[in-house]
Amino acid sequence: MKRVVIIGSGNLAEALALAVAGSDLELLQLFARNPERGGVVAGLAGCDWTSNPEALRRDADIYLIAVSDRAVAEVASSLPIPERAAVAHTAGSVPLEALPERFAHRAVFYPMQTFTKGRRVDFSAIPVFLETADPGFRTELEAFARKLSRTVRWADSARRGKVHLAAVFACNFVNHMYALGEEVVRSAGLDFEVLKPLIAETAAKACDARSPRDVQTGPAVRNDIPTQERHLALLDGNPTLQEIYTQISQEIWKTSRKR
Repeated sequence: MKRVVIIGSGNLAEALALAVAGSDLELLQLFARNPERGGVVAGLAGCDWTSNPEALRRDADIYLIAVSDRAVAEVASSLPIPERAAVAHTAGSVPLEALPERFAHRAVFYPMQTFTKGRRVDFSAIPVFLETADPGFRTELEAFARKLSRTVRWADSARRGKVHLAAVFACNFVNHMYALGEEVVRSAGLDFEVLKPLIAETAAKACDARSPRDVQTGPAVRNDIPTQERHLALLDGNPTLQEIYTQISQEIWKTSRKR
């Protein structure tokens, strides 16, 4: 498989278009229902684009559907994608069966990474999780994926769902904690810059360690109750943050005692 059409114009579609354009694959076209974003992403990737379903290229080997989770099934069923083509969606928690059975080769191509508009990533370093119900298509699909990523894994919908859940904990929830930390330091008249070296070292230690649990620090892992009580007092008037602080501290102490 060499000729690719990407359907979508969001953050993942942008990163995927740039990755395909920078490989020895051929990015035939970008299809986007959002004309403003479609033009921007196509311009970055240097490819043609359309928002007209009737103008969708019919000669691609594979169509990558990089849209929101809730839109996968509707987009896949409504566009005039040739039945002989390979069709893959890129959603972590959407089952393979969201793609219509009429397609000869249905698949999932899930890159596990956080994507942001305008921020370039090294796609080759991103783990890509694959699924297909067609045994005869596995070799071809994996060969395609390896043109874009050095790390390719097979995962059925149940396993991929857990991978996606893990990503939510390790990325989305952690980033929210950064935002809460920013809120607290701003209440002390400081800005987010003071936390950045700490964030960088914490992430680096976790990546270098056998397990993040091995490098856990802080008052909770030491069961330092006086410090925790002082922290909770500083959050007086914000019961939501007090609850988050208490629940996570208890979880850290509970899991640290099991080691």
